[in-house]
Amino acid sequence: MEPVHPEFVPDPSLSQTEMEALQRNIAEAARFDDDLGFSPDTMARAGDTPDDDQTTLTGGDRTTAPPLVAGVDQAFVDDRAVSAIVVLRNGEVIERVSAVKRTEIPYIPGLLSFREGGAILAAFAELETDPDVVLVDGSGRIHFREAGLATHIGVTLDVPAVGVAKSLLCGTPAQSLEETYPEGTRIPIAADDSVETCPNGTVIGHAVQTRQYDSPNRYINPLIVSPGHRVSASTAADLVEGTADGYKLPEPTRLADSYADEAKAASSDPSE
Repeated sequence: MEPVHPEFVPDPSLSQTEMEALQRNIAEAARFDDDLGFSPDTMARAGDTPDDDQTTLTGGDRTTAPPLVAGVDQAFVDDRAVSAIVVLRNGEVIERVSAVKRTEIPYIPGLLSFREGGAILAAFAELETDPDVVLVDGSGRIHFREAGLATHIGVTLDVPAVGVAKSLLCGTPAQSLEETYPEGTRIPIAADDSVETCPNGTVIGHAVQTRQYDSPNRYINPLIVSPGHRVSASTAADLVEGTADGYKLPEPTRLADSYADEAKAASSDPSE
């Protein structure tokens, strides 16, 4: 996959002010409503088969065939980012690719895509398949300028994308995230004054409890799920729940995380 909007390719040589301005343009171009070529109902976990009686989302030409779902995650070797992509269909791995790029800037909250985006786009350039949706380890609309890593990548490639983060970057959850919630709990997260490009009160994502222990002595925190591009907040949560398979992380990003570690171990060329 190659960028559809090369003007949005992350450029780490920009100043912080220029990066933030680019993010505002990306947020303006992003679509936080459903524009998928499939129904989330067609997504199946490993070993499952889709139901014959499927519903579809409104608008566009849609199919009941199980979609290609890509998971994206990163690992790091010194000053290099290792990006891994794992593509699944019906719970089965179809393709795995990775790429290594030198990181040119340090981690700056809210500007992650300018540090990791080059490696991610390089990995997408290696893909032979065209994913129907991409689950990215990082934020989407839950971002200071509604342009987290998942939004930046989704808009640049013009592919439906979902951000799957482990911590809350900004916004206000409808309930405390410090409580222990049963599996299946979904807590809306609304924009507040920390989100400069969105009216307060807009639901920009959810805390999604994909797994929970039965023991009162242990608990698992929810994932922070938000739309990246061409996906609504509620459908983003549906997609993450639909690809969870007994672990906290959805299978695409869980397998991408594992593959990123493999690629990291195999990476030994400092010239990348």
